[in-house]
Formats: sequence, structure tokens, C-alpha cells
Amino acid sequence: MSNINIKRAVENIRSGTTVYTPVVELIVNSIQAIRAMKPTGGLIKVTVLRSRQADLIDKLPAVDGFIVRDDGIGFTQEHRDSFDTLYTALKATDGGKGFGRFTCLKYFHNLTVESVFQDGAARKKRSFTMGIGNDIVVNEKIADAADAPIGSAITISEIKKIKFPDKGADVIARVLVEKLLPYFIDPKSECPRIIMEDSSNGSTVILNDYLTQAAGQIVELAVSDAELHLKSNDADEAITVRVFKFYAPRVTKSKISLVAHGREVTDVTIQTYIPEFEDEFYDKTEGDAAKDRNYIIKAYVFGDYLDRNVSLERGAFNFQKDSDLVYGISQAAIERAAAGVTQQAVGHEILARRQRKQARITEYIDTEAPWHRSLGQEADFSLLPMKPTSQEIELHLQAAKYDLETRTRAAVQQILSGDNPDDLKTRVAEVVENISQASKNDLIHYVSMRKCVLDLFGKSLEVGVDGKYKFGRRCARHNDASSKRHRPNRLRKP
Repeated sequence: MSNINIKRAVENIRSGTTVYTPVVELIVNSIQAIRAMKPTGGLIKVTVLRSRQADLIDKLPAVDGFIVRDDGIGFTQEHRDSFDTLYTALKATDGGKGFGRFTCLKYFHNLTVESVFQDGAARKKRSFTMGIGNDIVVNEKIADAADAPIGSAITISEIKKIKFPDKGADVIARVLVEKLLPYFIDPKSECPRIIMEDSSNGSTVILNDYLTQAAGQIVELAVSDAELHLKSNDADEAITVRVFKFYAPRVTKSKISLVAHGREVTDVTIQTYIPEFEDEFYDKTEGDAAKDRNYIIKAYVFGDYLDRNVSLERGAFNFQKDSDLVYGISQAAIERAAAGVTQQAVGHEILARRQRKQARITEYIDTEAPWHRSLGQEADFSLLPMKPTSQEIELHLQAAKYDLETRTRAAVQQILSGDNPDDLKTRVAEVVENISQASKNDLIHYVSMRKCVLDLFGKSLEVGVDGKYKFGRRCARHNDASSKRHRPNRLRKP
């Protein structure tokens, strides 16, 4: 008998989880239940439950819940007691936190369990509901099951205020494949067959087929140096990066996903670190019916460091996002390293995009800002957007100019405060050269802007159709009007 304030436990779930989190948790639990009975094979069936009212636009009712069925070990007494224990350690070796079931109640009102399990020589059927008060297991019933097949069916229903973001079973299946991909590609354990069924029309989708060679929807790419070592405060940490093509993606941005215990925890767009990943990629096909196939790149990052430091809800990590003094390795550092590995997989595409970007920058400098020519040869444009506008290029160059001036001033102050005559001559020559080049650039800028002024004066002096200068005519009218305004009043003679 448990005694937990379930409502408070659910309310205290931090951000980072989504409405997909409960479904992922249930599927992972089913995979573990199957592997507890048999090393290979197994079947998981995910049924999409829908509301009664159909949408007026697509005629498809909204998602209201899910049923996840498996032919695993079932809710034996050990598993039942584990379910009734907060922070249970039963699945700790598999990365279990003992809290995943609470995320179900964050997004759905109801969670019910029906399970057949082997109890000595007999089979039993156990059913219960997850409570919302102080008891986790409520309304429990146990009966003889005769020769019913062993397995479990867990239902989450009556979705709360948040709306499920996707409707079609095929779309939901694709999202689940992305989030559970580590299980599908695990070389140490075969993933059971997972089928998605739509309760509204009976259509089915087999999630495993997304990775088959025939379907070709998700294809792994070979990369060199897939294992990296990052230095933490304690020791070097090894991370592994695996890169995949996702054809006909539901999103248009390539991403890096950090994985813990086989589950996708966080993701970030790769363009955050390499702008050339901003757009989709395309595979060229040949033949009369040739049609380009669009795809994005998705990199999955694995490692003990991630497994050890995942949060309780699996929606984030304990280390910091940008910099971390406690753990030594931040999330951004891992993502940046993974982005470098990912770039290798599509290096030729990235190179072509960078060449196009450089051509755009060169065109801007040659035609609109020639005073930046020497600076353009030194500035780092790697973080500039893939298709930069003139304004973005100019702002980037201005920032580079300011940085150069700041470094030059610092170098001058260092020389003036130093007392080592050996390198004085060389350093002075370098600084003077930088100042001289900056002055030349400013002079070119001044001449260019002065030409603009002269062009304006030239335009104002153009001759009109009457043979008179427009500027002169305007000035004459202006002077005449001005003279009338300032002409003194004369007294009339009587």
C-alpha cells in the first residue's frame, strides 16, 4: 500500500517532457518486458484512441489516448510491487528512473493496466488503475486466466487540456521512430516488431519498416571518427555519434539529438553550429521519371556521460546548456563536437554551400563595399547565415572591423607598457601595418561616400526640357518667394 501525494508529484514534473513522452515510456517498458522473457522477437501493438467528434477540416477525430500491448513478461507480483513504489530500482540497470509512469498522468487523466502473467504453474490476470490520490495502485483485481496469452495492455486516455500535435497514425509513427531510433539500431539487442494501429479506420503502420532497405526512409551514413573524447573535470568522456538521412521529413531542419538509455532527450538544429545545415538536402535521381528526394540529417549522440546525467523526467540533463564548471562538459560542447562529426557525412554538400556563400560575400564587397576588401580576406564568415543578406554581411564586417581595432589598441598598449627591446621592432611594424591598412580602408570608404555626394550635386544640376538647370530653376523660385516674404511694405502716396 503506497502513500504518496500523486497530484503533487505530477505537478512537480519539470519542463522538457512533451505529450509524446508517456507513449515513449510505455513502448520502452514493453520492450523491456519482452526482453525479460525472450532475447529476440516479440510484438508491440500501439493503438491510437480518438475522440468521438471529427474535425471539420480533415474529418479525422483528435487523438484522445493510446493502448500499448505487448507479449512480454506481464505484471508479476514483482513488477506490480515495483509499479507501486516511487523511484523503484527494479529497472535501474536498464536506466529506469522509477518515475516514468507519472508523466502519463501529466498529460492524460487515466492510466489502466490489464496483464496476464505466469504465477507458478497457473496463469493469472491482474488489472488495476493508477490512482490520482495517495495510492498508486487502485481498484486492483486478480483472477484466473486459464490459457490466455501472457502479456500486458496499458491504456492512457482522456487527454488533458494540451492538444496532441499530430493526427495521422503514419505521422505519429514517424515521430515515435525518431524518438526511439536508438532501440531500432541497437546492435546488442534486436528491437521487437512495433505496429501502430488507428482505431478510427483500422489502418496499420509497422515502425520497423522505416529502416528497411526496401522502404529506405531512414538510412545511416558512414562517418570517420564517430567516437569522440571530451575532457570533463574527472576524466575524459567518450561519446559516439551516429548520423542518419531522414527522407521526406516532417520537419525541414537537420538536428542533433542527445540520447540517454535509448531515449531521445534533447535536440537542437545543426545550423546553430553550422549555418550550412539550414536547408534540406536533395538526392538526385536519374531516368525519365527522375525526381529529387529531399532529406534532412539527424545525428544521435550516445555516451555514459549522458546516461549518468539525464534528469528524472528524461526531458533534460543535469549539466548546464552553455558552460559547466561542476561537470566540466556542457550540452553545447557535446552538440558542437557532434556537429563536426555530422558535417563529415555530407561534407561535399556543405563545401558547395560554403562556396556559394563566399561568392555572395565577395559579390557584396566588390560591388557595394570595396573598402572592406582586405578585411573580407581575414574575417571569419563561418557563423554567417547560409544565404546572408547585404545587411548581415555588412554588420558582420563591421563587427570584424571593431574586433581588429580593439586588438590593435590592446597591442599598442602592451608595446608601450613593455620593456623588452628584442621584439619591439617586429611588433611595432606589425601594428603599424594594421593601422596603415585600416586607414587605407577608411580612405576608400571616404572617397566612395564623397562620390555619392558629388553624384547628388550632379543630379541636381541636370538640364530640364526648357533648357534651364533644374537646380537653378528651383533656386530661382525659392529666391523669388523668399524675396517677396522679406520685401518691406511701402507707404502709398495719397
